[in-house]
Amino acid sequence: MAGQAALQLFREYGVNPSDVDFLLLCTQSPDYFLPSTACVLQNRLGIPVSAGAFDYNLGCSGCIYGLAVAKGLVAAGIAKNVLLLTAETYTKYIHPADKGNRSIFGDGAAACLVSDDGFAEIGDFVLGTDGSGADRLIVKTGASRMKAPTGNSSVDDEGHVCFDDFLYMDGGSIFNFTLNAVPKMVDELLLKNHLSSSDVDYYIFHQANQFMLSTVRKVCRLPKDKFYINLRETGNTVSSTVLIGLKDCLEQKKLSSGMKVMLSGFGVGLSWGGVVINICR
Repeated sequence: MAGQAALQLFREYGVNPSDVDFLLLCTQSPDYFLPSTACVLQNRLGIPVSAGAFDYNLGCSGCIYGLAVAKGLVAAGIAKNVLLLTAETYTKYIHPADKGNRSIFGDGAAACLVSDDGFAEIGDFVLGTDGSGADRLIVKTGASRMKAPTGNSSVDDEGHVCFDDFLYMDGGSIFNFTLNAVPKMVDELLLKNHLSSSDVDYYIFHQANQFMLSTVRKVCRLPKDKFYINLRETGNTVSSTVLIGLKDCLEQKKLSSGMKVMLSGFGVGLSWGGVVINICR
């Protein structure tokens, strides 16, 4: 899916793969433990062997972290054109009986080119991590710490079944974490970017679920007509939701030159991140 998203980007915006000199792939469902799927994609997409490439394992805030890394690579003169890809197949990790998560998550991918010439200028970031909540959204088995499936399951405090070998999400804890982290992040973003809330023209946040987004919007006192929600069409595609939302808004002409747009992701890790972009054209 990441490869197809990149090819669509190349066709739609006239990008030549030979001009890409760095490839970032955000995924928690890579093709292999090794090599990095970014290396496989470099070859498949015809990107020069002189380009750097690596995967990074992060979920719902992964797009924002990728934009931060890409901006840093360009600003430092390490790369001129960074291809940022996000791709996830969370449905492979969800137990067939887990109706709650199966009704929320969708598989998806997105592609973005970060360079010194684009449709938007990337502003200052706010990033955060709280690993004390790592077990709130987790697949326990399959990696090096617990490689073999256990077949074990238990019931959490909310009565939800937790399968060791499949994705587990403590919905209540994630909800509380979001309501604690996101409003503070919004205030910090405004401060770092020297903006007031009235200066922001649109908000594109990670599409976690309808109830969480509506609650976040109300707690942060954000205008409903400036707040993107489109879960009906895509579901929660994890690291791809923000880029999919940004593209959706561009195609619907909700964004125009001179507008300031706040992007935000939050979730697995636990982690969160946000940035304000300025639409230039």
